[in-house]
Amino acid sequence: MSTLLLRLAAPLQSWGVDSKYENRRNTERVPSKSGIIGLIAAALGRRRNESIKDLEELRFGVRVDREGMLLRDYHTVKGSKPYVTNRYYLMNAVFLAGLEGDEELLREIEFALRRPRFPLFLGRRSCPPEGRLLLGIRSGKTLLEALREEPWQVNYCPRQDTASEGSLRIVMDAGSKEKNGFFQRDVPISFAQTCRKFGFRMVSELEPVIIASGVPEPPTNHDPMIELGVDS
Repeated sequence: MSTLLLRLAAPLQSWGVDSKYENRRNTERVPSKSGIIGLIAAALGRRRNESIKDLEELRFGVRVDREGMLLRDYHTVKGSKPYVTNRYYLMNAVFLAGLEGDEELLREIEFALRRPRFPLFLGRRSCPPEGRLLLGIRSGKTLLEALREEPWQVNYCPRQDTASEGSLRIVMDAGSKEKNGFFQRDVPISFAQTCRKFGFRMVSELEPVIIASGVPEPPTNHDPMIELGVDS
């Protein structure tokens, strides 16, 4: 078994697992398995009515490199009856996501992510990824090993202290012997518009892993107003 790693970062992300109420769209605090499988299926060019069974069987996990702030997007639509919607996003979050499985399938996914057939989004169409998405395959490494050993994925994070390392939580598919897991309904059975179906998986949150935080980038001396002849 090997593990494919992704860096999930953007100004906004949204990972909903419950869309029963169209006027309120929530987000989980970590990426959902359905969202990541949907992203991969888009890269592979699979239509909504095509099988995703092989992708469902990949073991999935996430390391939270930077917790995002919860943002509410409030809308009112005028008409014969005012309509209000509340949509929730994670702002400035960074995650390290991993998929463990047969390396031949992972190579196919890796190739597709380099040349995606359809646009890629982090949960919703309004949330395209920023920076480097594909980190590559860690051959011979389990999902947990890859998530524990990969360097911190935040290049710069304003800090109030001078700590050289961070405690990062890991959330992943629970093993068969896991006793402290919980059920989450985010395993996609079908993405078909006329018959969207999702199943449950057992999820567990592990002891946080200690990762070196790296050296923050120095502040820039760039002045964006200088070309206008205006003192900032």
